[in-house]
Amino acid sequence: MMAEDPVQERHRDTPEELAERRAAVRALAREWLDAGRYRPGCDAWLRGHDPDFTRELAKRGWIGITWPRHLGGAYRSHAARLVITEELLRAGAPVAAHWIADRQIGPAILSYGTPKLQQEFLPGIAAGELTFCLGMSEPEAGSDLAAVRTAATRVPGGWRISGRKIWTSHAHESSHAYVLARSERTERKHEGLTEFIVDMRSDGVSVSPIVDLAGRHHFNEMVFDEVFVDDDRVIGTVGEGWSQVTAQLAYERGGPERVLSTYPLLAALVEATRPAAAKRPDGAAAREVGTLVARLAALRRMCWEVARAMDEGRAPVREAAVLKYLGTQFERDVIEAGRQVLDRPPRLAGGGDDEGDEAARLLGEAVLAAPGFSIRGGTSEILLTIIARGETRR
Repeated sequence: MMAEDPVQERHRDTPEELAERRAAVRALAREWLDAGRYRPGCDAWLRGHDPDFTRELAKRGWIGITWPRHLGGAYRSHAARLVITEELLRAGAPVAAHWIADRQIGPAILSYGTPKLQQEFLPGIAAGELTFCLGMSEPEAGSDLAAVRTAATRVPGGWRISGRKIWTSHAHESSHAYVLARSERTERKHEGLTEFIVDMRSDGVSVSPIVDLAGRHHFNEMVFDEVFVDDDRVIGTVGEGWSQVTAQLAYERGGPERVLSTYPLLAALVEATRPAAAKRPDGAAAREVGTLVARLAALRRMCWEVARAMDEGRAPVREAAVLKYLGTQFERDVIEAGRQVLDRPPRLAGGGDDEGDEAARLLGEAVLAAPGFSIRGGTSEILLTIIARGETRR
């Protein structure tokens, strides 16, 4: 279970407090936007890496906000965090520097880490000083997380890790990596896995860029060559990594980024179909965009249900899987609507600055990100399996 504050109870945010926090986050995003310090983007939580913006959020106590105060947090509700993340995603703000650590690595350390590990990492994450990349996916393993081959061998005082991880966003800019490795060979592939924290400055760690079709670099391949990791850097129980990471994935799958990654594009489509903006009013296009807005309202409600479950101390594995499955289809439908409503090709790089070009730029970013929608956080087929199993146990 997540560590509790030894002095005070978790604050239960009132609707008025949540509204005030939403307004504050919205104001900061607008301030930075008006100052030209970022450009709204689709998939900005994964691609928009800006350490200065992360530190600005940290100064206001908006990273690790659900964590206990003695570990750098504010001990607020998950609803408070949802308000913050919704507004940042809505703005298309550059939050990738802290997103992984705030979303799932911090909660994993809180749930399973020793007090020493918590003190070592959580205040630094909350301050925007320590950043994490996610070492899960591997070459030739596809979407089967249990098929990891990266090996952890016990040595005096710790472990030696060897193997490869791929599609690791911002490994070249992160201070640490979360690494899932096989610490024991067993007949059942879901057993014998352990979670580690690896310092990216360690001897034996190398990072190679993977450039996308638009020439942008945020993906990487990581290679670990006999990298020493101290016993103190193990998260939780040796060999219990699978059960731990399964609970952790609820944080990854159940967040608003699963439905708001393309929000800047959707907002542009809403504007494009307004009667005053449309050069050729198209009732069918307006209805299609209106349907997407209605679907988003339902998906946001599901995000709130996941947040409430976390506030109740539950890991909403099934609920998060449902949200991620439906969110994947929704985000794809936003892109398809963009193709039809804008009636011009997506712009991947360069171009002018008029409103039409801006919408085409957002469409280009969304198209580029789309292949990952159904893969990251679990493929749709895996999610359907989780949903079905969850339903049979209810």
